[in-house]
Amino acid sequence: MEKTKKAPESTKHVAAEKPAITKEAPASKPVKKRTIKRKEEAYHCEYEIIKGGGIVFMLPQKGVTVYDKEIDSIREIRYCPNEPSIYVDKQSKNALKQSVAFRNGRVFVPKEKPNLRKFLEEHPANKANGGNTFQVVNKRMDAEKELKKEFLVNDAISLVRDRDITELLPIAMYFGIGIDSQTSEIRFNLLKIAKSKPAELLASLDSPEVTCRASVHQAKEYQILNVKTSGVYWFDSNKLIVSVPVGQDPVSTMVRFCLTEKGSSVLSLIEERLDKLG
Repeated sequence: MEKTKKAPESTKHVAAEKPAITKEAPASKPVKKRTIKRKEEAYHCEYEIIKGGGIVFMLPQKGVTVYDKEIDSIREIRYCPNEPSIYVDKQSKNALKQSVAFRNGRVFVPKEKPNLRKFLEEHPANKANGGNTFQVVNKRMDAEKELKKEFLVNDAISLVRDRDITELLPIAMYFGIGIDSQTSEIRFNLLKIAKSKPAELLASLDSPEVTCRASVHQAKEYQILNVKTSGVYWFDSNKLIVSVPVGQDPVSTMVRFCLTEKGSSVLSLIEERLDKLG
C-alpha cells in the first residue's frame, strides 16, 4: 500500500513590511538679525574764539607748523580752498592761501570744506591741541547734556505724579512747601521743583536728611520740640538737646545733630513720639 506523499511546504516567505521612512523636515535656520549701520557722513561744525576776538579776528597762517606723528616730522600747514591737503609740502606750486576770519567770535565750517575743518582741527591755537585762542562749539555734547536734563525732568515729574502723597510730604517739607494745603496744591508745587531742580528732587527721595528734617518739623508743630534761636529743647521738660551757634538755623542744626551717632537716639525718640500721635 503506497504511502500518501505530503505536499511540500511552501517555500515562499511573506516579506516583512518595512516601516515607512519619514523624512524629517530640515531645521529652519535661525533668522539673522540685520544690524543697521549708520554711514559716517560729513558734518558741519563751528569754532569760537575763547576770549575776546572783536568783530573780526584773522587767524594767523604764516609759519604755522604741527607735528605729524605718522611720519614723525614737523610740517607746515595753511588753508588753501582749492587744495586737498593742508600740508604745504603736499600742495601745488600755484596754491592760493585764504584767510580764516572769525566774525563776532565765530566761524562756521560747512561740510563741503573738509580742508578748512582739518586746518582748524590741526591748528596749534586750537584748545584741543593745547592752544588758548579758539575751540570747537561741541553741539553734540550740548545735545547730550540737554537730553540728560530732559530725562531727569521726566523722571522727577513721574515721581511727583506716581508717588503716594504720604511719601511726598517729607520731600515737600524739605523744599519748604507747606503740607497743610490740599494734595493737588502740594503736588503742583512739587511739580515746579521737578522742572527747575530735577536732580535735587530725585536725590531727596532716599535722603536721610529729608526724612530727618520732616520729623523735626513735625515734632516742632506737635510741641514735642521747642525750637529757639539759642537751642532746641524738649517741649515738656525744657531740657536742652542741642545748642544753636549764633547765626545758624535751629532746624538745620537739629537735623545735623540727629544724623550723628550721638543724636541718633534723640531722633529715634522723636519718631517714637510722632508714631504715638498717629
